[in-house]
Amino acid sequence: MNVHINTPEGTRDRMFAECLERRQVQGALVELFRRRGYTEVITPEVEFYDLFVQSGTPIPQESMLKIIDRSGKIMVMRPDCTPPIARVAATKLKGQPLPQRLYYDQTVFRSGQAHQGGSIEIAQCGIEMIGAVGEKADLEIVVMAVDTLRACGMKRFHIEVGHAGFYRALAAQMALPTEELEKMRTAIEGKNYALLNDLLEPYRGKPACEALRRLPYLFGGVEVLDEAERLAGTNESLGYLRRLYEELSAAEYGEYVRFDLGLVHQLDYYTGMVFRGYVEGVGAPVISGGRYDGLMEQFGREAEAIGFAVDVDAVGACLKVEISKLDTVIHYSPGQLSRALAVVDRRPAGSCELSPCRTIESTMNLAREKGAAKVLILIGGEERWVEV
Repeated sequence: MNVHINTPEGTRDRMFAECLERRQVQGALVELFRRRGYTEVITPEVEFYDLFVQSGTPIPQESMLKIIDRSGKIMVMRPDCTPPIARVAATKLKGQPLPQRLYYDQTVFRSGQAHQGGSIEIAQCGIEMIGAVGEKADLEIVVMAVDTLRACGMKRFHIEVGHAGFYRALAAQMALPTEELEKMRTAIEGKNYALLNDLLEPYRGKPACEALRRLPYLFGGVEVLDEAERLAGTNESLGYLRRLYEELSAAEYGEYVRFDLGLVHQLDYYTGMVFRGYVEGVGAPVISGGRYDGLMEQFGREAEAIGFAVDVDAVGACLKVEISKLDTVIHYSPGQLSRALAVVDRRPAGSCELSPCRTIESTMNLAREKGAAKVLILIGGEERWVEV
């Protein structure tokens, strides 16, 4: 009976070059994180659902993969790495001095809409800096985001920076109902200009109205901050972003930084600077992060925090990784195993392998099937090369 078993929707097998791409990115990031003083933590793949409710995570509950344990409690496959790490920092690491620099290399699981073709398994590497606040901490994180992509070999990329406080200050001047504010935020984040105009039309004439109308357009270089100041006047968040840019430019990181003041996503979660990283040729952000100073206190420890996550496979897909072509098959006689292994270990990975065959003829046939160019024969003291 023929039985065809597929992988569950939203999952797939990854093979060969895709595996090398993922491992190459993970290796580069872990090496960078450790060199910069970050220490690894690993959290369970399954957490109680209440953890994410308590944290105020922006991941909607319908996107979480749920499991019921034996006691009837709802658990979820880890949809986000930050709340579990905040739990660890607030409990097991509570006695450790701040700031704490932590990194992770884990998979998150998020269920998208049915038949949309997205993956429910997302390999992430990221960092969290717990207990550091102010410009120096924010500068370090932006620099780490830039160096993360450089370490992976990316050439054409940029980091788009915004600030949660800018939108909040404008929205506070409008005195809109909560429902209207949420609609407006969604329209700005999605750059839905028509919907935003309709929402703001009844409030024409209010000082912040024109600034909010222009918010989806306010992305680009440092000139964006100039335009925002003309629209909104002196603003603490804009001044903060300008100081960050000046410091980044002085450190020769300014060329990688752009601004997007329409980054108003997940404002219940983020409290200060927010940013996304984009690589040329990839339609979605490969890095997402920001400051979330209100999270730690949800777990009983008051501490500021900032961090980001890297979509490992999205970055890996930008690499040009090739599987080494098999060039040589080694046929060896009894007593020659260590000698044969020494030859394999000296050759480039994947270019040479041992033959499991008993006869030279079988080894030659195997080499032909695999497309190898040569067979090395090791019998007794003899060493002979044969072209396939």
